Amino acid sequence: MSPAAARARGPLLLGVRHHGPGSARAVRAALEEARPEAVLIEGPPEGDALLPLAADQGMRPPVALLAHAADDPGRAAFWPLAGFSPEWAAIRWAQEHDVPVRFIDLPAAHSLAAGADRPESEEPDAVRLDPLAVLAETAGYDDPERWWEDVVEHRGTGGGREDALGAFEALGEAMGALREAYGDGGHHRDRVREAYMRQRMRAARREFGEAYAVVCGAWHVPALRARTTVAADKALVTGLPKVKVETTWVPWTHRRLARAGGYGAGITSPGWYAHLFTAPDRPVERWLTKVAGLLREEDRQVSSAHVIEAVRLAETLAAMRGRPLPGLTETLEAVRAVMCDGSDTPLALIEDRLVVGDVLGEVPDGAPVVPLQRDLTRQQRTLRLKAEAQDRELELDLRKDTDTAKSLLLHRLRLLGIGWGTPVASRAGTGTFRETWRLRWEPELSVRIAEAGIWGTTVLAAATAKAEADAAGAGELGEVTALAEQCLLAGLTQALPAVLRALADRAALDTDVARLAKALPALARSLRYGDVRGTDATALAVVAAGLAERICVALPSACTAGLDADAAAEMRGHMDGVHGAVGLLADADEGLRERWSAVLATLAGRDTVPGLIRGRAARLLLDDGRLPAEETARLMGLALSPAASPADAAGWIEGFAGGSSGGGTLLVHDDRLLGLIDTWLVGVPERAFTDVLPLLRRTFGAYEPGVKRTLGELVRRGPGGFAAATPGAAAPEGFAPELDPVRADAVMGLVRMLLAG
Repeated sequence: MSPAAARARGPLLLGVRHHGPGSARAVRAALEEARPEAVLIEGPPEGDALLPLAADQGMRPPVALLAHAADDPGRAAFWPLAGFSPEWAAIRWAQEHDVPVRFIDLPAAHSLAAGADRPESEEPDAVRLDPLAVLAETAGYDDPERWWEDVVEHRGTGGGREDALGAFEALGEAMGALREAYGDGGHHRDRVREAYMRQRMRAARREFGEAYAVVCGAWHVPALRARTTVAADKALVTGLPKVKVETTWVPWTHRRLARAGGYGAGITSPGWYAHLFTAPDRPVERWLTKVAGLLREEDRQVSSAHVIEAVRLAETLAAMRGRPLPGLTETLEAVRAVMCDGSDTPLALIEDRLVVGDVLGEVPDGAPVVPLQRDLTRQQRTLRLKAEAQDRELELDLRKDTDTAKSLLLHRLRLLGIGWGTPVASRAGTGTFRETWRLRWEPELSVRIAEAGIWGTTVLAAATAKAEADAAGAGELGEVTALAEQCLLAGLTQALPAVLRALADRAALDTDVARLAKALPALARSLRYGDVRGTDATALAVVAAGLAERICVALPSACTAGLDADAAAEMRGHMDGVHGAVGLLADADEGLRERWSAVLATLAGRDTVPGLIRGRAARLLLDDGRLPAEETARLMGLALSPAASPADAAGWIEGFAGGSSGGGTLLVHDDRLLGLIDTWLVGVPERAFTDVLPLLRRTFGAYEPGVKRTLGELVRRGPGGFAAATPGAAAPEGFAPELDPVRADAVMGLVRMLLAG
């Protein structure tokens, strides 16, 4: 068919799948032959002004056109484009040939105003028709992806226009049959969108005649080809709600192009599709070579012979199944059999790294952004913090200025709700000068940045304003203490006065000792972080000291026998937190440690306090060296005496020896305490023993296996097996008669190294 004959039939309608290398190649071939005078593409018209940036050398797909409401950046929509997307191929062809290119879909101003916060292709709907699934089933395929690969993605264009247009014509006819049978197929918004697209096509016809091309989803081709009246289309789009929107280009990732990432128009294998689009020849051989390289990086023995054999197996499987080329299914099956020894574990790595991939696009500096994004980009470059799509751990040493600056930036972003980095436990040591972050850049963070732009034009100013607003609106004391901790971590010295005022106000009015106890640890940590970063936290220390004094006064009366088991367990957790906080605060106020020890002594010796709390108080005093061993044994003897109820006695043991406090090790080395527990345990009546057994199992079941074995061996020997050792008495099995100083000295170097780390 000649170009003139084609134009006589109307504009060139190229129906595609939004992300497909075969479609992209076919679109480029069709445009190269037809040479239209304009190219119209399914997409929001607000993006027309941004299309010239697609030709910028700094633009590297995958990218997405982002549109958001100017007064509500959280109401946003993305239109992703990969290098293998047909729309991207059409944009680049038009720019290379100096041909006008425009978007013709329903404006984002309407779709966002109507509450549809994402384009139609991303809207979930359980009853929507999947055209590809219907066509695949009709063709005898049970997998729509495999059918699409065979029909479109593995097709060579052959350099002939008829070949390229033949696929578009056939696909258009198939979609026409589906539209006749199913109507809009549950895609109810399509009628409005297609009416608007027909209006834009009429405008193009007045300007270019029939010499223009339209690149759109294949599902829309029959509707765009249908003859409708101007009045009918105008009636569908008149009166639609509208908001002011702002648009820009943002980086996108292959992982977010994948359907598993939540993108409704996504594909299952963006990495594979990108390979098919970029491979100049022999795509299967090149793909399996990539796979072999990845497996070698993971220290798996993969040779060239493995690659050759995998290629043969993939081609054989494709021939047996009647496929034109080995697809992803065949190549993965060949990899599993030949390179992975039948294991799915390395195959999962291949699917994650290569089939999907972590490619992150780039946008040029000239793309419009909110001032906050511009400041963040500047800091990223200064600190050499590159945004990456894959997880990356970042170890920071806060004694170094550059690492401290990185920490401040990440903490400020977290306070703004921009979760680029997540703090994780450090593997390099436990010192307060170390921080470990897990970084991962997600495309949605661009929306979070736009939302946070209302607080300021720089990261520091925005975080400061956000902290002050959060302090004013906080409803509970715990919220303000957590905010104070965040401010010190983020170095927001200008926000601290407002936060501390709110903290002092709420602390003065709060009479709930549990809330006070819950708030104190965060303040103590904040003071320690302030020391590490050189932040002046004098005012915070005053508030923390006052809070600690109020806890010391109110805690004994709050720990009464009226507490039920759950409340007692919660109070025990608060006691642990306060105890750790006092240890941090006592450096500035030694008297505070003495006052807290007096509170613990009161709790440990008061019969009206639940056994769980009494036991915990005794253990904390013992660990601090403020409770002699004889007094500890006396308190345990009282708690486990026949006069005590079994449940209260079991609670005492749970408080004293439970959790991760090293109670098992204490019992291994203190025969007297173990003997007291054993004597009490064997004397518990059978009926009462059944009631306290779950608590005892929870207590002793948390011990490390080695500790449990040693305790079991000591108890197995009977009452004399763990009695206090006397001079000249035989040592228990596995223990020397006395300390061997030579063997003890041999481990001292390792102990010092561990403690120093």
